[in-house]
Amino acid sequence: MLVLGLQGSPRKKGNTEFLLSLFLEEARKYGAQTHMVNVCQKHIEPCKEFTTCEKKGFCPIQDDMDPEIYPLLRKADVVVPASPVFFYNVTAQLKALIDRSQTLWARNYRLKLTDPKRGIRRGFMLSQGATKGKNLFLGVDLTAKYFFDAVGARYSGSLYYWQIEHRGDMERHPSVRGDVAAAVGDLLKPYVGRRKILFAGGRGSARNQMAGAFAQMLGGEKIDALIGCDRPAEKIDPLMEAVMAEKRIDMGFRIPESIDTALEAGPPDMIVAMGCGDIPSAPNAVRVDWDLPDPEGLDIEAMRSLRDEIEKRVSDLIGQLKS
Repeated sequence: MLVLGLQGSPRKKGNTEFLLSLFLEEARKYGAQTHMVNVCQKHIEPCKEFTTCEKKGFCPIQDDMDPEIYPLLRKADVVVPASPVFFYNVTAQLKALIDRSQTLWARNYRLKLTDPKRGIRRGFMLSQGATKGKNLFLGVDLTAKYFFDAVGARYSGSLYYWQIEHRGDMERHPSVRGDVAAAVGDLLKPYVGRRKILFAGGRGSARNQMAGAFAQMLGGEKIDALIGCDRPAEKIDPLMEAVMAEKRIDMGFRIPESIDTALEAGPPDMIVAMGCGDIPSAPNAVRVDWDLPDPEGLDIEAMRSLRDEIEKRVSDLIGQLKS
């Protein structure tokens, strides 16, 4: 389980960073991996309305959105933006990131591709402002809701704080720690107790990426799918991406990871070995071996057959776990 924090304040070690850090610290108590992106330290250009994303599914602007931010948004189970209020909305730096999520919106709504985690990902908004007006967070709230829809996350709540202006005000707030503890508990409850299954491949990225995607889509409420490779490729197999797109499954912006990186999420309950390669064992983990053909050099028909076989095996596995 990855909780991704997007720290949108240009002020270092200010109220926003304190609030988001407290939130991520509480999430780690539930076994979550956490990652904070300090958005203002990234190079993110504002949207220039090229409309390439709506036609081809990618943004032509070259900056930190790709190859960093888009993959993180895809990998995350929970997305938590945090920002002070600037003119009734989030900061310009965070807004640029949000505007550029139009690429993910377009892949879903224009190209009709579904991110495998769309059904299980959640979004939670954190914000604070200096005044006490009742409409202070209206703009922030609307922006957050549409951002979460774009990145494939269900809007699952917010924490907003009025009259937070000076450095240290958030830390001194009398209820913030209790608020955050309660919110994180409610937010992460559906993820606690999921079975961690490592889909481990030898070389390349096609078999374990397909298996992990099907597990996320078909059993995400029960399975925390880890995806790792003994010798990961630099990028996912384009032919595999194409045959998954035939099933309307979006494999865009996924980055192949090593088995060691995948295991940073915690020890698995089960390891599914996808074929050749040095697949390590893990204490108390059940091992299942799927003798699947090496996808390297396969033509499109063979890749389709491999996809369908993996989908069947994942579906059968989920059925066994539920029984």
